[in-house]
Amino acid sequence: MLSSPKSHHLPLLLEIGTEEIPARFTLNGIKSLKEGLIKLLQEWAIDFGRVSEYATPRRLAILIEDVGEKQRDRTREVIGPPRKIAFDEKGHPTNAAVGFARSCNQKVENLKTIKTPRGEYVVATIEERGRKTVDVLREALLGLIASIQFPKSMRWGSGTLRFARPIRWITALFGNEVIPFELDGLKSSNISFGHRFISPGPFKIEDPLRYLKLLSDNYVIADQNERKKIILKGIKKIEKERGFKVHEDDELLNTVTFLVEYPVVILGNFDREYLSLPKELPITVMKSHQKCFAVEDKDGRLLPSFILISNTREENTDTVRRGAERVLKARLEDARFYYNEDQKRPLWDYVSALKKVTFHERLGSLYEKAERIAFLCSFLCDELNLLAKEKVLRASMLCKADLATRIVREFPELQGYIGMIYAKNSGEDDEIALAIYEHYMPRHSGGPLPSSEMGNIISIADKMDNIASFFLLGLVPTGSEDPFALRRQALGVINILTHRDYPVPINTLIEKALQGVEGYSTQRKAVSDEILRFFYQRLEGMLLGEGFSYDIIDAVFSLGGRNIKEIRHRIEVLSEMRQMPEFPSLLTAAKRVYNILGKGEGLELKAELLTELDEKRLYSVATHTYKELSLGNYDALFELGEPINSFFDNVLVMDKDPQVRANRLSLLSQVRGIFNLLGDFSKIVG
Repeated sequence: MLSSPKSHHLPLLLEIGTEEIPARFTLNGIKSLKEGLIKLLQEWAIDFGRVSEYATPRRLAILIEDVGEKQRDRTREVIGPPRKIAFDEKGHPTNAAVGFARSCNQKVENLKTIKTPRGEYVVATIEERGRKTVDVLREALLGLIASIQFPKSMRWGSGTLRFARPIRWITALFGNEVIPFELDGLKSSNISFGHRFISPGPFKIEDPLRYLKLLSDNYVIADQNERKKIILKGIKKIEKERGFKVHEDDELLNTVTFLVEYPVVILGNFDREYLSLPKELPITVMKSHQKCFAVEDKDGRLLPSFILISNTREENTDTVRRGAERVLKARLEDARFYYNEDQKRPLWDYVSALKKVTFHERLGSLYEKAERIAFLCSFLCDELNLLAKEKVLRASMLCKADLATRIVREFPELQGYIGMIYAKNSGEDDEIALAIYEHYMPRHSGGPLPSSEMGNIISIADKMDNIASFFLLGLVPTGSEDPFALRRQALGVINILTHRDYPVPINTLIEKALQGVEGYSTQRKAVSDEILRFFYQRLEGMLLGEGFSYDIIDAVFSLGGRNIKEIRHRIEVLSEMRQMPEFPSLLTAAKRVYNILGKGEGLELKAELLTELDEKRLYSVATHTYKELSLGNYDALFELGEPINSFFDNVLVMDKDPQVRANRLSLLSQVRGIFNLLGDFSKIVG
């Protein structure tokens, strides 16, 4: 970001007016627009100041207060042909040089020669005078708008442009001048529009800096942060007046912020009889169908009230409230009906119903998935010597049963919770009920982990089955897409294994998960390696985020599939050792060992063939160090540095006697094995 004298700067406004954009798309859209415009200005050498972004359901806008009136003058070098092609042996320009100079609007005698890693090349130095910013933007904004990224986009009418929703107007101003361009038959202008219902007419913007005020005069609060403050202020006011508290829900708060342009907070009520339903059910009905906040007393009990965020004038509050109460009553009545119907059968009866519910067309039914989860749970119980194996297996078969209920079909976000409630109502053990709820944890990145042993076991099994199944089908996450949330689930498995201190090697877990998926046996080896890399990438990202260096991570990862906690422990130990003053000399000694060895050394060492003093000493120190490392004393590794160097300085490794040579290589191979107890030291940058 660069600046020029203030007198040469003007405000820039770009507003894209649309049909209502879904709330979940808005943040992606405004982020993409902002990043794209900043990149455009930087690439075109246009100075600019503070960038502000505004997003509502009907508009995405960027306001930059100080933008240079013209591009900066630039000098750039264009590389041409190699010098030996551009000039002959006598130094005379060839046709290649003449043609290159002409293409750059330069004289041949002005060409220069530069040295590059590939040899000498001729270059042309081009002086570019800065163009007017408005001319640059007229050409560039078309591509910028077309490049905005959304989770989903659409076409409309006979046009070819794709956008989240149909574009209805484009406001583009630089100072008081319109930036003229046409997009799919829609011309840019200095006209914007107010609130769709309260102030739907057009109005003119002559000064971009008055953008927020003009919109406010037309009942549009363009600043999303200001809308959120208004909503929170209205909620706090009602809480204070009524003496209750609104159920906290940041996701819902963000959603309603991008659903309205003129927020008005309204209190509504519903019949107390619906409070007999499980608490999360009416909360979910309010959130999913009406985008309303639930209300609780000071002890967290649900109250028969709700908070609605309206998008109209305060004088319309009563009408909006009555409409919301009428619709909510109907939704709650439906929920109560589904809940009562579901209760006519015990939860276990829904397990067999899973046979008729498809998990994936190539992976069979949810019943088959439940069986795979049970298979993995059985393996984990045996590995961890858990006594409650029968209870775990029953819970694993029940964990997906609520997916066959009417309530969960209507409200998928209640899966797990409804299973827990129905399990309790059916007389299942409390541990089983809790495990059904907790096996979906963590439900989001950084979310809480299961609190119970059973919940953790089933959570690992469920997530590992998902990862193994979809990898076998080739449905692997890409850079931009992860429709089955496999990255999040892999992180969940890593966190559970780490926090619960489960000593299960990740590669063993992967192989067992793949074994449970029938019909893909020929692909398992290749897919197993692919999934292991996938897990290591997730773990690497976590460790890098915690400040560990990439080479230490690589040194530990390269030695294969230990359990997650052991991998982390070795990385922590190596990172601490690296801070010690003796580490550089130890690393140098270690690399001398790694460098002389190929991958095949590892013959049996014969102590009686060790004749030199320095090789005997290295053998003795290595034996001692190995024992110390086995006891967890990793500092003992530093004792190897000096004996290794003395060995290389005074002993001929590649002795002419093949037996002696092989024995000395075997000794070094054992020393390398000791280093490998921590990590591959050859990967560490010294």
